[in-house]
Amino acid sequence: MTHELITMGRISVDIYPDDIGVGLADVTRFGKYLGGSPANVAVAAARHGRRTAVITRTGDDPFGEFLHQELRRYGVDDQWVTAVPELQTPVTFCAIRPPEDFPLYFYGRSPSAPDWEIEANELDTDAIAAARIFWSTVTGLSRPRSRQAQVTAHEARPQASLTPGQHTVLDLDYRPMFWDSVEQAREQVARILPHVTVAVGNSEECAVAVGEGTPDDQADRLLEAGVKLAVVKRGSDGVMAATAEERVVSKPLPVETVNGLGAGDSFGGALVHGLLAGWPLEQVLDYANAAGALVATRIACSDAMPTPDEVTALLAERGRPVPQEVRA
Repeated sequence: MTHELITMGRISVDIYPDDIGVGLADVTRFGKYLGGSPANVAVAAARHGRRTAVITRTGDDPFGEFLHQELRRYGVDDQWVTAVPELQTPVTFCAIRPPEDFPLYFYGRSPSAPDWEIEANELDTDAIAAARIFWSTVTGLSRPRSRQAQVTAHEARPQASLTPGQHTVLDLDYRPMFWDSVEQAREQVARILPHVTVAVGNSEECAVAVGEGTPDDQADRLLEAGVKLAVVKRGSDGVMAATAEERVVSKPLPVETVNGLGAGDSFGGALVHGLLAGWPLEQVLDYANAAGALVATRIACSDAMPTPDEVTALLAERGRPVPQEVRA
């Protein structure tokens, strides 16, 4: 089976509070969810009916088994999720204090985490090469072993930019606690960008990748680095996307935010769906914006990923064009 999307990188158990508006020290009730951005993107795309898989590693422990169970429940292929016996499955806690305060606390990632121990020589490079979309993250570049695996995966897709309907995506998810410096991260991003056809990040993440500037400046630099599609998230100003031929902006869909942490991953899964469907770029962005907005109104991330009907209903409610469900 050829996958429409294969993601690679971080996975964890998210422990999110049921108590809203208080600090983590004061939370008394929590829920347990599948987490980690690449895993969440795979779940989000699966909700849109796409054949997805994730390449990652867990501990050989009950939390690792929980993540396998959740991936299968969401319809994500877990055949490339393997265990690292000497490490524990990471756990991520957060506090939820709307509208903008959602601090994350990472446990079980020092000195390493299982998803930083992905082995390059164990990758199914034929499957990676055949996937319609391959999605990796800057976090995966922060440690030597996972960095080499990511480079190997990208090198398996040398013709991706020449193949219609095939995309190689880098999520510019810079997290400073995983790096020694911004300069170190920028160096590694510069090495991987020639293998990338789509780059996605907010203005701060784009600044780490290609330097400060306006969204147009940052998009121009990403295109100059070889990217075919640069997507720059601009917060309350919406999302801008640029190719060599066009530049479009999608305005945000304001909602009452409950937890903003999963919005970017929901956006990513919907972006994948729109690119695979071959919609016009503005419709792809509108659809992804709506998907992200819906998750922001909910507590969970993976468990909150919306269905196409929910996304199109929000677009229709806000007077935005509703794309046809083209299965490409």
